[in-house]
Amino acid sequence: MNRFTYAVICAVAVFLPTVASAGEIHAREVHQQQRIYHGVKNGSINRAELRQLERREASLEAARRRDIRSDGHLTPQERRQLNRRQNRLSRTIYRDKHD
Repeated sequence: MNRFTYAVICAVAVFLPTVASAGEIHAREVHQQQRIYHGVKNGSINRAELRQLERREASLEAARRRDIRSDGHLTPQERRQLNRRQNRLSRTIYRDKHD
């Protein structure tokens, strides 16, 4: 087996669990990001609200990456915690868009 093939197999082994275990959470983050930008585009979210939402989104993403990096997947407890944080962020997006 040549080095390139070995490197590809190692890369797949490292990144595949990350994608599989947190795909649902990542997809939700993308959807929430779209909701934020639609609010900015139509003027219902101002600059201060955008900065706050972006900061919270970045914090959530950092937590997800940190949890995955520890062992390659999310435990049920980590998944619940991230889901709760996403629920809070979703409510904040809604309130900011409708104030």
